[in-house]
Amino acid sequence: MVRKHRLWEVFLVNKLNYAWDEVHDLAEQLEHIKSDTLIDKLEEYLEFPTHDPHGDPIPDKNGNISLKKTELLSVAKKNILYKIANVKDNSRPFLQFLNKHSLVIDTELTIIDKFDFDDSVTIKLQFGNTLTLSKKICANVFVTIK
Repeated sequence: MVRKHRLWEVFLVNKLNYAWDEVHDLAEQLEHIKSDTLIDKLEEYLEFPTHDPHGDPIPDKNGNISLKKTELLSVAKKNILYKIANVKDNSRPFLQFLNKHSLVIDTELTIIDKFDFDDSVTIKLQFGNTLTLSKKICANVFVTIK
């Protein structure tokens, strides 16, 4: 079921140009299609994606998942180049916030400051602009070292 759901999300984003915050509910409906042949053909059509639009790994036909080493932005270190790997929260408001600030999968960033007062962090994006993120945002974004 997870494989089907994530493949449908890839299809909706990559082929039908839905935004990443629009696909969850549609994929929930489509994942109930019973045809394994359709899902196999969908996977082939999509050129065997390994991750969905939110960065989550797509299981293979046997349910095996290839995980990459990630950590929450809230525990990441200063002055290291990271890229956004996936997000924990798939809610529409959260994804819209990330999108508005160009914080999408594979966006490169560096933490330039951390604030003990409220556990917020200031990041510098690959485009050069800076942004301060709340503890709640940082607790829902996974990064990997670039």
